[in-house]
Amino acid sequence: MPVCTTCGVQYDDVDPEVCPICTDDRQYVGAGGQRWTTVAEVSAGHRTVVRPEITGLTGIGTEPGFAIGQRALLVPGEGGNVLWDSVSSIDDAAIARVTELGGVAAIAVSHPHYYSAMVEWSDAFGGAPIYVHADDRRWIPRRGSVRTWDGDTLEILPGRTLINTRVHFAGGTVLHWPGPDGRGDLCSGDIVQVVADRRWVSFMYSYPNLIPEHPDTVRRTVRLLRDLEFETVHGAWWGKVVESDGSGVVVRSARRYLEHLGLTPDF
Repeated sequence: MPVCTTCGVQYDDVDPEVCPICTDDRQYVGAGGQRWTTVAEVSAGHRTVVRPEITGLTGIGTEPGFAIGQRALLVPGEGGNVLWDSVSSIDDAAIARVTELGGVAAIAVSHPHYYSAMVEWSDAFGGAPIYVHADDRRWIPRRGSVRTWDGDTLEILPGRTLINTRVHFAGGTVLHWPGPDGRGDLCSGDIVQVVADRRWVSFMYSYPNLIPEHPDTVRRTVRLLRDLEFETVHGAWWGKVVESDGSGVVVRSARRYLEHLGLTPDF
């Protein structure tokens, strides 16, 4: 099954001339035109790495980097691990290591750019359910064990709650969990983007094309997140982590964002 080399998403059946996700104005088709590969080819030329992140999480990434280059996270807790976001590679060594860590009981994906090989990962762990917000239903590339959900929040396993902020995509979602010490973590993908200066986050409709997110969506994000306790914000890439005062960082960053648009924050 074809995998787009620009976004890394695997499709069941697609027009070989175009990747629907990359032709949307939040992404792009590479300068050399549309190119395709497969999960098997990606996995043969890359290694799927599984290594610890801070605050009790485990990161899963592809080395050398492929497509957008994000890394997924394994979020532990009662009822089993949640695989947060996905990558385009999967190999026997990674499956064995994740199995040692308790396997995957559920998968949740922040937005379409990170669907990657989510069905392959689900199949490797007994058809683990994949949670995608219903507002992104049109982008789902493979049905597999996908379950769509509606509304603002959904607890998919004890202590692992999805929150639909609508940043980046209408179904743009983050995951909150209390963490091993109760101080709280936010797994944000690039919905709440941890930027180069890790004292801040930001909010974009399109990252590669530099289209800012709508102010009302940023305000919505603050309303949904400001009363949650989380010390840490885990972004989409290795090392992109806000390590302290995560909830305060989100509020201050949203305030700065709105002020730079000439608007007065109302929170």
